[in-house]
Amino acid sequence: MMPLAGSGSMPSLFVTGTDTEIGKSLAASALVFAYAALGLRAAAMKPIAAGAVRRDGRLINDDVEQLAAASNLVLPLELTTPYLFEEPAAPHIVAAAAGVRFDIAHIVACYAQVAAAADVVVVEGVGGFRVPLDDRLDTADLAVALGLPVVLVVGVRLGCINHALLSAAAIHASGLRLAGWIANCVDPLMTHRDANIATLELRFARDYRMSLLGVVPYLTSPTAAEAAAHLDLRSLPIPAPCSV
Repeated sequence: MMPLAGSGSMPSLFVTGTDTEIGKSLAASALVFAYAALGLRAAAMKPIAAGAVRRDGRLINDDVEQLAAASNLVLPLELTTPYLFEEPAAPHIVAAAAGVRFDIAHIVACYAQVAAAADVVVVEGVGGFRVPLDDRLDTADLAVALGLPVVLVVGVRLGCINHALLSAAAIHASGLRLAGWIANCVDPLMTHRDANIATLELRFARDYRMSLLGVVPYLTSPTAAEAAAHLDLRSLPIPAPCSV
């Protein structure tokens, strides 16, 4: 699929992860928070989210709420998360059960509206890079359609090197630029943690010229602000704030 959108001069990012439950939403919200702290109008999107509770007549998803809290823009949910499902399961399964078919062009149109209101947009994918959306499309197709540079979040635990290298290879093969990676330490008891991170740092720099944006330590009650304190955005393009 050819890109339907592009970031142009806007330093927007697509955030993906090596797996589910590895802190992708924490890292994405930390990026949003860090951009907002620079005085930028920082917006967040999670176009597809599964797993929500109904409260006061609306669906509440923790990841969506975390991203919105990190942003300094208030935007309609139908733009930031056009597809939100109650059941916590794979997107293609819950969408089929609900009689919904994902429309990537619609997501791209929502992104264009969000981008028009922001200096930077952080778009969080769902699960890993190749999570199915139906019998034909997956989240890689969404990332390609958006055409944004990709930040890979690596959940640092046993087996992470293989997952990270495979994910990076898939992103590179899709034609997208790997803008950087974040090491999120999800296992406080992992042995040789630093050696694993060093191995990935060497391979990513050599093979993709991809910089390590930060190592987020294991946090018992993580917040976007706390995680953002461990990030370094200097290798990413950062615009001057736009006045409204």
